[in-house]
Amino acid sequence: MAELMGSVGAACVLIPILLIVSKGIRRMVRIFDALYLPTAIIAGTLGLILGPQVLGRAFSEGTLLSHGVFPEAVFEVWEQMPKLLISVVFAGLFIGKPMPGLRTVWQMGGPQVLMGFTISFGQYAVGLATVLFLLMPLYDINPLTGVLLEISLSGGHGTAAGLAPTFAELGFEEGQDLALGLATIGLIAGVVLGTVFVNYAVRSSRITLVRKQTTEGDEGYELSAIQENEDPEHKKPPTTTADPLSLHLGLVATAIALGYLLLKTLQFLEQHTWGAYTGELVGYVPLFPMAMIGGAVLQALIGMTGLQQYVSRDLVNRISGTALDFIIVSAMATLSLTSIGQNWQPFVILAAIGLAWTVFCFWVLAPRMIPDRWFEKGIGDFGQGMGMAVSGLLLMRIADPENKSRALESFGYKQLPYEPFLGGGLLTALALPLCARLGPGVLLVVTAVGCVASVAVGIMLFRKDQN
Repeated sequence: MAELMGSVGAACVLIPILLIVSKGIRRMVRIFDALYLPTAIIAGTLGLILGPQVLGRAFSEGTLLSHGVFPEAVFEVWEQMPKLLISVVFAGLFIGKPMPGLRTVWQMGGPQVLMGFTISFGQYAVGLATVLFLLMPLYDINPLTGVLLEISLSGGHGTAAGLAPTFAELGFEEGQDLALGLATIGLIAGVVLGTVFVNYAVRSSRITLVRKQTTEGDEGYELSAIQENEDPEHKKPPTTTADPLSLHLGLVATAIALGYLLLKTLQFLEQHTWGAYTGELVGYVPLFPMAMIGGAVLQALIGMTGLQQYVSRDLVNRISGTALDFIIVSAMATLSLTSIGQNWQPFVILAAIGLAWTVFCFWVLAPRMIPDRWFEKGIGDFGQGMGMAVSGLLLMRIADPENKSRALESFGYKQLPYEPFLGGGLLTALALPLCARLGPGVLLVVTAVGCVASVAVGIMLFRKDQN
């Protein structure tokens, strides 16, 4: 037990050290800063290079550095860390956010909700079509590969890492490595292309922006520092008899506990009702989407009891941000390059298809589905569809630093109906078992219909002449 605790402690200490070193690297290597590359990605890559996958291969088995510079026990802890901490990230999504009325959500966030559905359902559809009609005939690849685009691009590193138990249960362990690789490419490409798009829009006479000045050259953004606008009076929690951080950790833990109870309840109901006809599905659902629902329930209770003043959204963001950094570093450091190397051709094709679809959604569909300030709002959906929500926030801040377009508010309202289902939500968690149970062909039809329906509803309800 003492040895295990020592390994856990070492694993937890080494990640912040990697983050500090990587922060210095990011400042020294200007290209990383210019690309707005998150420090956690650099730290995870550094851990990968110093581990058994890269450095360890330069030394003979059994020698001092055959497992890299880190003890093997540390890597064993890192491999388990993402699927535990992902629940912390998702549990905090709604805690501390006042829940607006449905009318407000729909009026401000409706177009972007439908844009988010379009991107996610489309990533499923184009991924499944590519696998069915190209990759399986050419490379005999696992058909479950078809759902990786949405898991990786819209879901991001946290979702890809958090689904490790599902990948393992379905006998598709290499799928997680492919998903993490796709998530890395998507995050970098999304930020790079998004920045290029903003600079093009600033210089273009065809696109009307709220701001028409480029961002100052020395004005940089760190992804983990981009957070939603908050009411200043709630940024600091009132003084209590306990440390505020401890209390907010308790809120996150309570949300996870509520999610666990909900998950166990659904599993019980499935076993004794519909499970006899459909087979096991809920058993494949990981804890983190349920923890997100638990956080929403907890926030509703906080609002009804008038305790909102004691909850700091900023502290919850810090807890979730720290957990996300730990997830990205540990998942990247334990990434299997062998799995990607063995499937590099399908990997490259999938990445190109996913990128092309998301770019198409931004330049072709967003102007027709978002009625006002389509660029400032759509760039957020593009960023989220290529990496994670903070990527979208980053790009919106670059496009409209003063938030004159109110894109940040619309983007925030979008998350309420979007994130419980896609981009790491319940449907994302169920995609792998559904594909295994129904088959890629059936899931292709369902997701294609969902994509077309989202586009049709968005155009019919929200389209108007663009300036």
